[in-house]
Amino acid sequence: MTAAPVRLRPNLSHPLALPVFPDGVVLQPFSASDAAPLHAVLQLSYGRSRVASFAQWWSGLSSDTEYDPALCFTAFGPNGLVGGAQCWSSGFVKDLAVHPDWRERGLGAALLLTAFHAFRQRGVLSVDLKTAADNHTALRLYQRMGMLRVAY
Repeated sequence: MTAAPVRLRPNLSHPLALPVFPDGVVLQPFSASDAAPLHAVLQLSYGRSRVASFAQWWSGLSSDTEYDPALCFTAFGPNGLVGGAQCWSSGFVKDLAVHPDWRERGLGAALLLTAFHAFRQRGVLSVDLKTAADNHTALRLYQRMGMLRVAY
């Protein structure tokens, strides 16, 4: 059983570091052809039982009123997609996933900073995300990024 979620928020009014992607990783614009690889990384990150089938996931994502492909950030390594951040236009990081082989290299931080910069450029200064209270790895990353817990 997963612990209750916590909501976190960065302070985007302060200067933001530039994203630094690990060697061999490049950020590429999202396209529909990236959906299946991103879904696979989500399943690896969250567990297959916690992610809907590809057809359900993609239909729900692509038809959502807050979906904007420009707010879906995909990182590619030498062998394909290694991570992604999918954000809602309202200022919410819906999903952040890094392939297990690419964890602990700064990829999650780089994807978050990319999202934060994109929101700032749009004039959105309040960006939230949520994670399980017992997801200590994610919480450590978010705290290093200066994110603070906020009430729902």
